[in-house]
Amino acid sequence: MHRDDRRGSGEQRRPCLSQAEQARRTLSYIVASLGILLAGIAILARAYGITATEPGKSGYQSIVSQMVGAVVGRGPFYYVTLAAVVAVLMLSANTSFADFPRLCRLLALDRFLPEPFIHRGRRLAFSYGIGVLAGLSALLLVVFQGITDALIPLFAVGAFLAFTMSQAGMTAHWRRVGGARSRLHLAVNATGATATAATLVVIIISKFTEGAWISTLLVLGAFLIFCNVRRHYEHIDEVVRASAPLDLTPPPPPIVVVPIRRWDLVAQKGLRFALRLSPEVYALQVLLDDPRVEDLSGEWHALVEEPAKEKGVPAPRLSVSVVRSRYRRLFRPLLRFVTTLARAHPDRQVAVVVPEVVESRWYHYLLHNHTASVLKWLLLFRGGKGIVIVNTPFYLPDEPETA
Repeated sequence: MHRDDRRGSGEQRRPCLSQAEQARRTLSYIVASLGILLAGIAILARAYGITATEPGKSGYQSIVSQMVGAVVGRGPFYYVTLAAVVAVLMLSANTSFADFPRLCRLLALDRFLPEPFIHRGRRLAFSYGIGVLAGLSALLLVVFQGITDALIPLFAVGAFLAFTMSQAGMTAHWRRVGGARSRLHLAVNATGATATAATLVVIIISKFTEGAWISTLLVLGAFLIFCNVRRHYEHIDEVVRASAPLDLTPPPPPIVVVPIRRWDLVAQKGLRFALRLSPEVYALQVLLDDPRVEDLSGEWHALVEEPAKEKGVPAPRLSVSVVRSRYRRLFRPLLRFVTTLARAHPDRQVAVVVPEVVESRWYHYLLHNHTASVLKWLLLFRGGKGIVIVNTPFYLPDEPETA
């Protein structure tokens, strides 16, 4: 027999509630519970003569701590109750870490925040938003020395601003939708928007010197950031927009520059790759006061030009430019050489092939000065539009284990 058939003939199946009805009923229960708790706290505080103590001073206790101690004493139940309060506060704080990243994602989808806020992390959460919220929360706790009462003006400004915006949004919604009952809803929401806006103005004026100015500046700063981020993305779309078909006209071969430190396998790999790109290659060596680095100009013919002739191919226009740098300035001669080539040949691209050693262990990078990474960064931001950066990684094998 089916489960529904075993019920009495007069019993009917309960209708399923929609998500909106369930949310409305849940919020009603929450509001009723909070009202009862607030009324009980007010009655007990009046009955036991409990008043607030000054935060940050010796002997400070919260209202809940004083109330539980006055009603049941300082026994085990007191500590169980306070532990439950801490657990509830932790759960309530978790809602911010659950919803703030989602809000940031919505703003990022509308291009008011950077794109990293859109993507989920390895744990399928919006890690970027969570990290930003954690950093801002820690900063507030440090600045206000953990005294939460000092954060009340900040919270009040943000809360009533959100109330005002939500009520104003619903007012605009009912004006757009219309209908028989829209006037009543519009009046209710318009009254709520007016009341919360007036309260917001009063809070900002009365609590401005107590911390409300921080929220005011943060809101204005966030608004400016949103506008600038959106403007930046619109500028990018305008600049890179293309509607014409792909132009397959072969460009002239680039001028290739290979910065090398000394003659080794790393430099050879970069030079071999450069010769495949163009017949016009410049090898650039910057000599510093390092006894391990030798001048290659005397050996360049034997190291490069003779092997090219032995292969029976036309020797490419390959030259080595040795620049002696005073005061150990390594990057300035490199940038000057590359930018001079780019200005002398505005119709051609200058490709800088950067040989780089790739270590087999991450901690081995602590032993290097990362010259290649710095050079790529400088070329990217200070080189110019006609410069292309190409990386030729040289992978080191694993080191043999020591006995």
